[in-house]
Amino acid sequence: MPSHTESALEAGLAALKQGNYQSAIAQLEPIATNQSNGNASLQAKVGLVMAYARCGELKKAIALCQTLTESQNPKVKDWANVALTHLTKKRKPSQKSQNNHQPAADNSQAATSQLGYSSTVTSVGLQNRYVGNNGLLNSSYTQPKEFGIYWRQAKRAKVWQPLKKPNLLPLRLLAAGTFMALFWVLRGIINFVMASINITLVNLPYLEPIQLLYRDPTQLILALLFIAIAISPWLLDWLLAYFYNQQELSKDILSNYSRETPRVLHRYCQQKHWPSPQLRILPIAAPIAFTYGNLPRNARIVVSQGLLEQLADDEIATIYSTQLGQITNRDFVLMSLVMLITLPIYQLYRQIAAWADKFAKGVFHWPFTVASSLVYLLWCVLTGTAILYSRFRPYHSDRLAAEVTGNPNALIRALLKINIGIAADINKEEQTSSLLESLNILLPVSYQQSISLGSIAGHLNFESMLMWDSVNPYRRWLTINNTHPLIGDRIRKLCLIAQHWHIDPEVHITSQQSLSEKTLQVTQQSFLLQIAPFLSIPVGCVFAGLIWVGWQTAFTLRFINLKWIYEDLSFVTGCLLICFSIGVIIRMNAFFPDIKPSSVQTDHQLPYLLTNPSSLPIDSIPVQFVGRLIGRPGLSNFLSQDLILQSSTGLVKLHHVSWLGQPINPQDLVGRQIIVTGWFRRGATPWIDIQSIQTQSGKTIHSPHPIWSTVLAVAAQAWGAYIFLVG
Repeated sequence: MPSHTESALEAGLAALKQGNYQSAIAQLEPIATNQSNGNASLQAKVGLVMAYARCGELKKAIALCQTLTESQNPKVKDWANVALTHLTKKRKPSQKSQNNHQPAADNSQAATSQLGYSSTVTSVGLQNRYVGNNGLLNSSYTQPKEFGIYWRQAKRAKVWQPLKKPNLLPLRLLAAGTFMALFWVLRGIINFVMASINITLVNLPYLEPIQLLYRDPTQLILALLFIAIAISPWLLDWLLAYFYNQQELSKDILSNYSRETPRVLHRYCQQKHWPSPQLRILPIAAPIAFTYGNLPRNARIVVSQGLLEQLADDEIATIYSTQLGQITNRDFVLMSLVMLITLPIYQLYRQIAAWADKFAKGVFHWPFTVASSLVYLLWCVLTGTAILYSRFRPYHSDRLAAEVTGNPNALIRALLKINIGIAADINKEEQTSSLLESLNILLPVSYQQSISLGSIAGHLNFESMLMWDSVNPYRRWLTINNTHPLIGDRIRKLCLIAQHWHIDPEVHITSQQSLSEKTLQVTQQSFLLQIAPFLSIPVGCVFAGLIWVGWQTAFTLRFINLKWIYEDLSFVTGCLLICFSIGVIIRMNAFFPDIKPSSVQTDHQLPYLLTNPSSLPIDSIPVQFVGRLIGRPGLSNFLSQDLILQSSTGLVKLHHVSWLGQPINPQDLVGRQIIVTGWFRRGATPWIDIQSIQTQSGKTIHSPHPIWSTVLAVAAQAWGAYIFLVG
């Protein structure tokens, strides 16, 4: 095949995948009409059938499909026969709809919808089934994971009313609280370091403490934070270029991928009297986007190469509009500060781990292990100060993007495609890249949520996939430690906007029914058991209050003198620890039930485990999944933070806790086929608590979750009793 023909074929199929059907037709028609192209001509014809059908040109689709039924390739011939059946079946309703002044394209959507579900061929699955790695027809090359992905291509609003102005006061208050939390955490860390240095110097001979380290660093920290905000755009330019090869993105190149986006940027910035934000690009395959800066004139909008290639024209425009929303709401200022502080710390952790894997051996390995783990935990703590703010702000940017473009359906498709693209990147790279983890708090969607949700796309329709996100009554309680809101909640709000403007939503998520009263009662009991350790805090306070009243009454009546205990309020801490221990014990039996071989679920049930709308982590479903262990190898995964099972059905996060000093760690098995036995938990991020990991060679690693829970409960009980008795 000539190189120009091959490149044109690839461009046409890529446009088909992105939903740019007119562009796909323009690219594929010359190849299809040239019979000398052989297999390339056949591939182009298969793509044209789908493109014609999606554009409403059913006559052309049927005519071309009839020629494919005479193909010598048996796979193409079988597909063409099935496709022709569905296209001709929908032909008559299409003509009827035209008489009723309905667009033919709407009926072609129905035709291709039936085609996608019945013959497991979609605009995405088509390429994967019939186009091999070499661009030639290959009847044995299939990717069943992507079969069944169907996009309704729901329309945008032609005329729409502005939405009610949102109340941004909670966002402003949350920003102030986040800044104060970041400041106090930094102050606490710096005070600890300063005190530790001086204590060490005092205990060493011939050395004196540094008097400067005894001073209060509050004013200095505040000054440094405001200076960091002022110079954050330029510092982040350098950091992102140095660590992730960030480059400038010209509007000419952007317009090649999305003609609508430059128009949206120009129109909106002109309305706000802003200069156009600077555009940047990251050369990675995962579809991501984020914004940083301190003022609208210094804002930088960053997207990845993967986002431009995997999203369609209007979808790219909506993602850029969400970034305009972050500039409008000024939430990008605080997030830029958080990124400026945490990004160097994360890179330090990666560098220490790399040094240890390369140079440190034997006894010298442990100092690097401790150092990298402490730096990683420091990064987690500093990033955690902005978790609530990060989870709250996407709702406002989504709303503004829908209002600016009038296209909430394109934003729905964009969010879902980003989930799918991130999962595909993790699946391909066989680990979570450092870029995804370090910048996760700024991204449109969380990579943790994308792992399972994006990887099972195609096994179920989107309504089923997002049912838990939109129906489970306790779903928001389970996002407390998440950096992003549930994708189903965000899409539900966008569907409401679409319905408000009288357009059919891309995903009919608002039509889902709530749980029955009986199911709600069972779920409520499970949730109370789930939070038993946390309920111990108010119960412990009540218990301490009753004891105080009892001791006070006994002292007043001169029955017994325990004044030395109740005047010391440390006994309250003892009561809290004792009640916490009881809560852990109450929950532990339900959290870690016995795993019986007859009751375990396999990885083939993963899509259905994810869609149960009443499921909670406490349900503890016994599973035994077979697949490949992926994640970061070496010391960078010492805390088992990046363990993922790559099964035939999809990806699922793994949680492991180690024995002290165990000879084999899970990260040592990365890249190998394993059998994972454990408890599946459905939360905002689904995961498996590992009981054991077994390799094909017979090696077994046990994860003592119940034992460590018991140790925690006993330690809390003993400590609480000691405080309670000693005072």
